[in-house]
Formats: sequence, C-alpha cells, structure tokens
Amino acid sequence: MCSRTMASKTPVGFIGLGNMGNPMAKNLVKHGYPVIVYDIFPEACKEFQDLGAQVTESPADVAERADRIITMLPSSPHAKEVYTGANGILKKVKKGSLLIDSSTIDPAVSKELAKAVEKMGAVFMDAPVSGGVGAARAGNLTFMVGGVEQEFNAAKELLTCMGSNVVYCGEVGTGQAAKICNNMLLAISMIGTAEAMNLGIRLGLDPKLLAKILNMSSGRCWSSDTYNPVPGVMEGVPSANNYQGGFGTTLMAKDLGLAQISATNTKTPVPLGSQAHQIYRMMCAKGYAMKDFSAVFQFLREEESL
Repeated sequence: MCSRTMASKTPVGFIGLGNMGNPMAKNLVKHGYPVIVYDIFPEACKEFQDLGAQVTESPADVAERADRIITMLPSSPHAKEVYTGANGILKKVKKGSLLIDSSTIDPAVSKELAKAVEKMGAVFMDAPVSGGVGAARAGNLTFMVGGVEQEFNAAKELLTCMGSNVVYCGEVGTGQAAKICNNMLLAISMIGTAEAMNLGIRLGLDPKLLAKILNMSSGRCWSSDTYNPVPGVMEGVPSANNYQGGFGTTLMAKDLGLAQISATNTKTPVPLGSQAHQIYRMMCAKGYAMKDFSAVFQFLREEESL
C-alpha cells in the first residue's frame, strides 16, 4: 500500500473519549481535521458535537464514514470489542483504511487484531502513548509505533497533531512492548520516589527542600522532578489535587499485569516489576483504584502503622 497524502484533511475517526482520548481528539480538531467520534458513554461525545464533530452510534458507523481511525481504549477486551465485536470497526471497514490503536494492551492482542484487520484489506498499527493527561492536553505525547514501515509516515501525519515525539519501533506489537517496559519503570520509580520522600519527611526534612535536593542529585527522575507524589511540593500535578485526574492506579495495575505476562512468556526476571504490580493491586483493593498512581505516597503513609 502507498502512503497517504501528507497534510490531507479528510475525516478522521476517533473512538474512546476518556481522560486521554478527549484531549487527543480535541487536538485533531484544533489542527483542522473533520473528526467523527464514538464513545460508549454518549455524554462524552456532547462537547465534540458542540465543536462540530460528527457523533456516531457505533465503531462500525465510524468505519463507514472514515478511512483513518484512531482508537484509545482502556484494555485488551475493550480493544477486541471495538475492532471485532458485533458493531465493531471490522463490520464496515473500507479497504485501504489505516487503523491506529493508541490503547495500552497486550502485544499479542495487537498482533491478533492486525491479522484480522489485514484480512479485511486494511492496515493496523499499534501506537501507545506516554506523557499522561497533561501532555495529551498540550499535544506533547510520545507515541511508540509498531506496524508496516511504509505506512509510518501516514500515521505520523496524524500523530504529530497530538504528540511531539513519534517513534517507529518495528513490526506490530513493538509499540506495545516499548510502552509496557516504560510503564513498568515508571511504576518502580514512582514507588521509589514516594518511599524516599516519605522517609525524608519522617527524618525531619522539608518535602520541598528534599525534592529540590533529589532533583539536583543522582536520584532525580521524572517521578521526582515532573510528577512529584507529595502534596504541596508541585503545582499542576495530581498530588496537588487529592490525586484526582492523571493516570489511574487501576490502569497502572493493568499495565504492570501486561508486563508480568510478557515477562513470563519470555522467561524474563522482573523482581521489582513484580513487587510494583503487587503494590498497585493492593492499592486498588484498598480504595485507591480511581486515584492517580502517584497516590502510592499516600498509601505508604497509611500503611506505616501496619
């Protein structure tokens, strides 16, 4: 297949208008693309209707009206349903369509979906993201893309409207592989930052001072300098808003579960990744499921008495 014309403003379908999908789709609108949207929750579509987007009744309806579609869904089962379900994309997909999945799902499921899409004469690429809700709003996401290399430029045309980094990783599934490795490291570093901050506070250090020292020292990481988990240390992050918004604990637990499956399948030891998975699963069981994953600091504080 040939790459599509650059800067083409033909309609783009967008399915999944949650915390990440909403600002991503809005950035496509800002760049002048006519957007055709669907979400399982109709209320999520209302503001897009007000922005002039077409609202549809199902993923199949999106596929009927657009030959370029981006999906942003919570998990592997959701992705399977949207692509191969009774009213899924593949029921009405056009030959030659480009389907880009920005969900974080099992790499094996991405490969399975790619085969189903290929049978319909269309192209599937996995393009999970890193950067969180703030980067989604600002259009500064990082996309990790797996799929047919000849189609990368066509995908990049759309993805650069929503992200500042678009990286080709290899065949289908490699984007997902990069994402779950990144999120496993993120989970481990967030727990480490929360532990260090908690210990320092108990030793009498001012949290802002400690964060400043960490961020000019060898302990510096994204969790300490950009997304600090301690309330009052930084503005504009979930810890400053009772851990609301951002990247949910339940989603982090899901991503760590994907890393565990991949580690098992490849016989790869991931002892810290396994421990992080258990910590986030415990958090979900103790009422933190809907809070941002940086709430691990709060969780550790509450666990001190045990």
